[in-house]
Amino acid sequence: MDPRAFLLELAPLSEEARAAYLLSRLPGAKRDGVGNVFAGEGGVLLLAHMDTALPPGPVRLQGGRLYGAGVGDNTAGVAVLLSLPPLPGVVRGFTVGEEGLGNLKGARALVAALNPEVVVAVDGYLPVVVDRALGAIRFRVRFQGPGGHAWGDRGVPHPAFALAEGLKAARALLEGEEASLNATGLRAEAPVNAIPKEAEALLELRALEREVLEGLFRRVEALFREVARAQGLGVSLEVLGTRPVGATATPLLKEAARQALAEIGERPLFLPGSTDASAGVERGIPALALGAYRGGGAHTPEEWVLPESLLEGRRALLAFLRALGVG
Repeated sequence: MDPRAFLLELAPLSEEARAAYLLSRLPGAKRDGVGNVFAGEGGVLLLAHMDTALPPGPVRLQGGRLYGAGVGDNTAGVAVLLSLPPLPGVVRGFTVGEEGLGNLKGARALVAALNPEVVVAVDGYLPVVVDRALGAIRFRVRFQGPGGHAWGDRGVPHPAFALAEGLKAARALLEGEEASLNATGLRAEAPVNAIPKEAEALLELRALEREVLEGLFRRVEALFREVARAQGLGVSLEVLGTRPVGATATPLLKEAARQALAEIGERPLFLPGSTDASAGVERGIPALALGAYRGGGAHTPEEWVLPESLLEGRRALLAFLRALGVG
């Protein structure tokens, strides 16, 4: 089975249409209560997420590259995993809820239900191997005030400016830390001549160490509360999701990854990351993620992949399973 053909057919499909496509092509496939599709039995759980950061749509082939939102992350991983034959001891799982605020709900549900011995996410670029889970906290911050007329009430506390001040100060807190802070979903809905009653943003804080992640979150929370107090506004913070931090990749898994990439003339590039494999890390199950394709521009409308590289990804994944003694 050719992953390149699967990629072309899957790339423009919605998540629900992808699930139907997979169910029609996987012998004995099932769908669980959260929307995952899976097939097979055994202790090795291979995962590729069906959802994409941006809505999928038409793709175009240009200069040997296939362009389109979500064509790589993780449509390419789904195509590679689907192209494997049924293998003894291996479950192929296609998950929901990996991107955005999905909170790894699909991977967490499958890992909890199947209790595998090993979890491997098929996700990302060759020759990357994610052997360490990057932790994350996603939350909403919302400032509240009285609102009013832009001129007549120009002296009242202003939620939008408080939010801007808080975001700038929060970013400065991360200086010198091995961490990141992202902000999106900024909203302060009101006519241009009205002071909004509320202003909010969605934030994501990431770090490699649990203590750093939790400590930075407490500091950011305290900072927003101080900005609100100083400006006479109300403020609320709501945690929307978390991703685990840590590492459970065993020497055996790492050696299997080395052998897999040697199959295609590569050496593994071990990096931290947040993938479906984190659902295994969270439960103390040996886990890592294997890249499956070559490309770039993830999470942008101009994401691209080299279709031929999916054949390399397939070869490497099969070699990985052989090194584990399954398949």
